[in-house]
Amino acid sequence: MSAVAFIGLGVMGTPMARHLAAAGHHVTVYNRTPAKALAWVALYGNRAAPTPREAAEGAELVLMCVGDDNDVRDVAFGSDGVLAGADAGAVLVDHTTASAGVARELAAAATEFGVGFVDAPVSGGQAGAENGQLTVMCGADDEAFYELARPVMGAYAKATSLMGRAGAGQLTKMVNQICIAGVVQGLAEGINFAQRAGLDPDHVIDVIRHGAAQSWQMENRGATMARGEFDFGFAVEWMRKDLGIVLDEADRNGARLPVTALIDQFYLQLVNRGGRRRDTSSLIQLLADD
Repeated sequence: MSAVAFIGLGVMGTPMARHLAAAGHHVTVYNRTPAKALAWVALYGNRAAPTPREAAEGAELVLMCVGDDNDVRDVAFGSDGVLAGADAGAVLVDHTTASAGVARELAAAATEFGVGFVDAPVSGGQAGAENGQLTVMCGADDEAFYELARPVMGAYAKATSLMGRAGAGQLTKMVNQICIAGVVQGLAEGINFAQRAGLDPDHVIDVIRHGAAQSWQMENRGATMARGEFDFGFAVEWMRKDLGIVLDEADRNGARLPVTALIDQFYLQLVNRGGRRRDTSSLIQLLADD
């Protein structure tokens, strides 16, 4: 078993670190709110560290799952950052959904410290993290870093794939979010149409989920969308953060994303109505307005 550090105990990081402990790894956790780290240790044992640097000391792998680009830089750089504490030969794995630019920035900085780097955003949401069923999309300048990290990530992932050099994992996650946004909007429109047409939406979903319209969103969110339940899953504010990263990257590479840009504005409407913490399937609320 490996000595690992886990940085960031949010709704994703907490169960991911739990799976590492359950797999027998020696886990040191860090969270910017120390009480969360201490509470995690009280439940799952192992050790909490007061800084990212101290968490990284002696770890073979350092895994991070924080909020955005700035949060990544805050925990990775500086005298109390991960890179200041990581041993030469260790591998830093960033599970944060962030920009491809910050992934490349970390890869270059890690090289200067003799540390490997893998950008490894995940898909599957909170349920996937809780159940150890995440999909991990990885980028690494040296495939050996990925191969070292993959067995450890297997504690909470059902699939891991190397997509290319550093930044490729983040770019793949952007494709994932583009596709999800369109599917959720289409499902919202379909369910709203069924309701206004006087159909039973549950019956409709049960029929069409066996055909070409089937999707993860339909299987897991269709019935709850129809009932107006949005208190779980991936929050609107997180999707807006992700779509902002997508649209910034599209500005750089010239990709045309008219539907994604429109759905981003729909999510902004939900934020302005106080729905930033509701599940992304709450898009249907905009269609329910008379």
